[in-house]
Amino acid sequence: MSLSKISENQCFGGLQQRFSHPSSACSCEMTFAIYLPPNASEKQKVPVIYWLSGLTCTDENFIQKAGAQRAASSLGVAIVAPDTSPRGDDVADAERYDLGKGAGFYLNATRIPWAKHYQMYDYIVKELPELIEANFPVSSKRAISGHSMGGHGALTIALKNPLFYSSVSAFSPIANPINCEWGQTAFKTYLGDETDQYCAYDACELILSTKSSDSKRPPMLVDQGSSDEFLEKQLQPEALVNAAKDADYPLSFRMQKGYDHSYYFIASFIEDHLHFHAEHFFNE
Repeated sequence: MSLSKISENQCFGGLQQRFSHPSSACSCEMTFAIYLPPNASEKQKVPVIYWLSGLTCTDENFIQKAGAQRAASSLGVAIVAPDTSPRGDDVADAERYDLGKGAGFYLNATRIPWAKHYQMYDYIVKELPELIEANFPVSSKRAISGHSMGGHGALTIALKNPLFYSSVSAFSPIANPINCEWGQTAFKTYLGDETDQYCAYDACELILSTKSSDSKRPPMLVDQGSSDEFLEKQLQPEALVNAAKDADYPLSFRMQKGYDHSYYFIASFIEDHLHFHAEHFFNE
């Protein structure tokens, strides 16, 4: 697959790069950012953490605002940050910020006109990892993390693919989208009235489904700010905590007093998340 380099910057001894490529999953040109630590080489392939950003973001928000490169360099892990939706003149869009471009919700849309391009689940789970592992010095050890809509994506993708990821973490995830406006709007728009599909993209429902399962359950770390303006109506972390308790799921949930929904929150605790993933990478 053809990769076009957009930019490259030296950062903490490693390289922060951005690329675009034609995507077969999303039927358009997609963009991603990748940070490679200084020890990454063909002789020493490094584990990779996939970061999924939230509503209205692109691949650049995380790499410019989170300050994750210092810890990634020290720990010897790569970070891949894809865009949040398909882009292009012929890609369907909406006037509201929580639908369309910048709001792919990490699912596979089934309704027209969205279905043509909005196949973000397949892109994140299948196409992007294959592309990364074929073109960069990374190993098959993977973890996934994200913020808000991206937290929803990280949790649901890890829960649906437990053998694919060593661990999963999230900041302020949309934890129970079948019961909040953001999730209900996205699901109805992208999936239509086939409500039986909604639960397949809801972290709480997926955690409960592991209750009687013998399959691997990736350990989970979730940070939530107590002053988050979306806490009660959209994020509903208590539903996630209750589901984890009911299913005895390995969740570490932390309510961080005074923090909001912004990248100031993410930057404050991102190193904790990278160390969490590194621990599970290197203890496997």
